[in-house]
Amino acid sequence: MLKPVKTAVESTKERSKIAWPTTGALLMLLALCGVYALGADSMRVAAGKRELPIYCVERDDNKIAISFDAAWGGDQTMEILNILDAYGVKTTFFLVDIWSEKFPELVKEIDRRGHEIGNHSTSHPQMSKLGSQQILDELTKMDDRLESLIGKRSKLFRPPYGDYNNLVVQTARARGYEVIQWSVDSLDWKNKGVEDLVSRATKNVKSGDIILFHNDSRYILQALPTVLEKLQKAGLEIVPISELLLDGHTQIDVQGRQKAVPETVPEGEKP
Repeated sequence: MLKPVKTAVESTKERSKIAWPTTGALLMLLALCGVYALGADSMRVAAGKRELPIYCVERDDNKIAISFDAAWGGDQTMEILNILDAYGVKTTFFLVDIWSEKFPELVKEIDRRGHEIGNHSTSHPQMSKLGSQQILDELTKMDDRLESLIGKRSKLFRPPYGDYNNLVVQTARARGYEVIQWSVDSLDWKNKGVEDLVSRATKNVKSGDIILFHNDSRYILQALPTVLEKLQKAGLEIVPISELLLDGHTQIDVQGRQKAVPETVPEGEKP
């Protein structure tokens, strides 16, 4: 007896039933190969939770921080320091080692004026593309330079380009750094003009925010006095980032906000 001839649709359905498990298995195999290709460090990180830097701080005392990243030019830095002095503001400068090597006297002057210095890497790379030892080298060389110039090592680290992954955050914290991002981006590097810079740096700023500037942006000298005036008139106190961070038992929520966590007393120890 002749078997009925399958239609094209029936044949396609049968092939799909066979192909799906095969495709799924191939995808799983490729994924596993990709994980192994990342290396041991990345595999350990992938197995854990997502690590976040601090973007802002939960506090209600109207304290905020402004910060300056310095990686390239230095011509405007002294005038920035003069403006900060005129408004009685202390802040945080994140310095790259190649900048510090080129402008050692500016590093000393930033410290002498009472500002905080943070680590912004040695060569300004994309940190998420580096392995553990390379990350350590980027952190250590910058702090070695800082110690040789001002006798101090930094406590804060800001990844260049804001680029990080779990390995970067975990490696930095294991060396005693707190990893810092920002919650208000002035976008001053886009050079859109004074009004745009002022608006971005002052609009909707609230207690616990961290504002990002760059020391070599085109309009920073014209905009900074107005920014400081607006923030201070709004009742906000500008402090270095280390003073903004909370002490004691804290956690970082899914939005990168550092929050105080009440310490729980074991049941048997309650009064």
